[in-house]
Amino acid sequence: MLQLNNNKKAIRTAVILGLTSLALAGCGSTGQDNSAAAKTAVTQKVGELPAQWTGIQQRLGTVEAGWLAQLNDDLLTRLVNEALQNNLNLQAAAASVNASRALADQAASALSPQLGLSAGASDGGALESRSRGGFNAALQASWEVDLWGKIEAGTLAAQESLAAAEAEYVFSQYSLAAGVARAYFVAIEAQQQLAIAQQTYDAIEQTTKIVGVQFNNGVASQQDVSLSNAELASADDALITARGAQRDATRALELLLGRYPSAELSVAKSLPSAPTSVPVGLPSELLERRPDLIAAERQVAAAFNSLDQAKAAKLPSLSLSSNIGGSSNDLSRLLNPANLAWQALGSIAAPLIDGGRLDAAVDSATADQTAAIASYAQTALEAFADVETALDQGSILSQRQVALKRSLSEAENALRIANLQFDEGEIALLDVLQIQQRVFSARRNVLSIDRAQLSQFVDLNLALGGSWQ
Repeated sequence: MLQLNNNKKAIRTAVILGLTSLALAGCGSTGQDNSAAAKTAVTQKVGELPAQWTGIQQRLGTVEAGWLAQLNDDLLTRLVNEALQNNLNLQAAAASVNASRALADQAASALSPQLGLSAGASDGGALESRSRGGFNAALQASWEVDLWGKIEAGTLAAQESLAAAEAEYVFSQYSLAAGVARAYFVAIEAQQQLAIAQQTYDAIEQTTKIVGVQFNNGVASQQDVSLSNAELASADDALITARGAQRDATRALELLLGRYPSAELSVAKSLPSAPTSVPVGLPSELLERRPDLIAAERQVAAAFNSLDQAKAAKLPSLSLSSNIGGSSNDLSRLLNPANLAWQALGSIAAPLIDGGRLDAAVDSATADQTAAIASYAQTALEAFADVETALDQGSILSQRQVALKRSLSEAENALRIANLQFDEGEIALLDVLQIQQRVFSARRNVLSIDRAQLSQFVDLNLALGGSWQ
């Protein structure tokens, strides 16, 4: 009988050793890094890129970081830093990164053996006899051997998803900094537009008073009085509208900063000067530089690995487990080696009939991979459009600025002539008023184009994937 028991132990040990050898041999078939395959698939989808950005004269060279410092506005720099600290949407994005990191750690833990401890106590026995109690404890170890790379593929997919989340967070920072700058420019413009509206109202109010005096002296007609009053009412409406726009612009900026939208934030009195040129690099470099494109590419790589994981799940799996433990009526004797027993097991499981569940999982992962590639390609095309549009807008705004400044200069010259003619009694005061309004309108247009050029500078840097710092 002793010989038979020894033979059983030898057979069991041989089986376990054989399964372990098979597992170690299969470890060479683990999941692979699909980054290169993902990049190739996406490049084929996007198609051939132009050698340089089309149709616009621009400064080539390497895209530079630090566009915020180029604006030389200390208040704007402080506001951007405040937003990066307090913006709630950015905090939510940071939490998403932490969640992705935890999932990646969770996936990686599946590659390691699992160790557990259990213990218990019991009290019982026959009613007629003295009750007997007992204690037991066991240490269990288990490990699923990654024969076909299923676990590693899942780990790589989680790591790629983490890399995507991190890149998306970086682009969220870029976008927030750009959004604060744009909102800051709009708030300054609204403040200056309000000042122009006030100047316009004051000028028309003064003219209306003069017309009233002239009417009383029999120089102006009732029509002149009515016309001047109508102009004053229109100027009042424009002033009220400008006040509302200024408060709205301030609230929009306060929201980005994570502040209560009280419309009490003070901004600079004038717009900063826009840099004259921005190095734009090459279209092909954009794929490697813009964080949102990097995130989309990592999602494609994650989809490739998820598909590998789904395919490997259809293959047999090997699990190894062992435990050591014992039981005793006396707690002090529980850990005595004489009372301990051990067991080692190896098992292979293979799916036979699952109602098509595993095949459906492969089909789903394949569809997700196709969707990720298409989504990346669309994101890339939109990124190229962002750059091309920003470049085109830069050219258009420069031309418009020249035309509008010329318009302002001519309007101011016409006003000087009109004032001289009025002093000589050659034209009526209302004629002067109309020319004066043209001057105010031209100033508003120049102010708007100056703000638009600053926004275009920020938009271009964001489109190129340039960091604010």
